[in-house]
Amino acid sequence: MAAADDAPPTILEWGGGPEAFRRWLDVFYDLIEQEPSIAPLFGGTVSEQHRAHAAAWWVEVMGGAADYTEQHGGYAHMLGQHRGLAITPEQRLRFVTLLSQAADDAGLPDDPEFRAAIVGYAEWGSRLALHNSQPDAEVVEQAPVPRWGWGVAPPYQP
Repeated sequence: MAAADDAPPTILEWGGGPEAFRRWLDVFYDLIEQEPSIAPLFGGTVSEQHRAHAAAWWVEVMGGAADYTEQHGGYAHMLGQHRGLAITPEQRLRFVTLLSQAADDAGLPDDPEFRAAIVGYAEWGSRLALHNSQPDAEVVEQAPVPRWGWGVAPPYQP
């Protein structure tokens, strides 16, 4: 799965591409709609528009096209989606747990390196969302969309 120059694939490529990430996030948001502690943050149901925007965000973060930035306003727009939600630590943890469960349910690769990468980003991003969602939060208004990498453990390739 490595590129011709022997560079490791992006997390997006390793995970199956944009279609696989969209499948994963649809499974995730279906779980969210059934979760009474989190569904209210989404108005009870997660719209098609929200699902598409979230998929574009994840695709960009994990090494794909910068469509979220170009079409939706990048980091500043994402920040705006979380401002004032007052996410609780319990909701944040449940959110990340459901993302992991959905990865299993959607059949994403289950190698430890891939899962560490996506869950690592989910932990990082959800902790920022928790902070930024508080009514009195001091936030960074402008920042680039993160481009997540493999960290210390690139994908194992025998």
